[in-house]
Amino acid sequence: MCMSCGSLSVRPSRRTVLMGGLAALAAGTLPLAAQPADETVDPDAALQRLLEGNARYVSGNRTNTDFSAGRAERALSQRPFAAILSCADSRVSPELAFDQGPGDLFVVRLAGNFVSDDGLASLEYAVNFLGTRLIMVLGHSNCGAVDAAIKVVRDNIELPGHLPEMLREIKPAAELALASGGDVLNTAITENVRLGVSRLTTAQPIIAGQVASGNVKIVGGVYDLATGAVGLV
Repeated sequence: MCMSCGSLSVRPSRRTVLMGGLAALAAGTLPLAAQPADETVDPDAALQRLLEGNARYVSGNRTNTDFSAGRAERALSQRPFAAILSCADSRVSPELAFDQGPGDLFVVRLAGNFVSDDGLASLEYAVNFLGTRLIMVLGHSNCGAVDAAIKVVRDNIELPGHLPEMLREIKPAAELALASGGDVLNTAITENVRLGVSRLTTAQPIIAGQVASGNVKIVGGVYDLATGAVGLV
């Protein structure tokens, strides 16, 4: 309550601020423009940079340890060379696993690392406005979300809340793994990554066009919790 005027002072919610910003963007009142592709880091070079960083992480020879360096410059803009669609698992940290510093990676995280509509929009933003050249769908060993999807399909169990909506996106991978037999969990984890890569590769109207022109590459990987190594799939 404002004591001098007798009116309430209401702090806008984050959603209100976000919606206002998007409205301003749509109206052309924000200085946001699509970034050209960064020709100094092509998709293959970006992938190599990730793999070399992961090798340093696995060997314990990380080079990115001072995260305060360059903070003032990063406040002005960002130009991440790669985007990672990762699981929200607390044991998986893409910036650490690939030995990259702040501003290098554009990370989208959600349990099960599947391509949701919101996640897709974030990745479209990275490609269209930040000039990101590489997107990796990153699964990981012993994924609880994928294991839950297997149990839902195999045992017909029901889960509470919004969990069924999440697992609905992962169930196709679980079904493929159960049909093939063998190591069902690891197969489902790999298939879930492959399905994510396929969806992003054909995601209209932004990412598919960039992939077709060679400006953007979509790859899949699986992070091993025990060793820290990322293997491409």
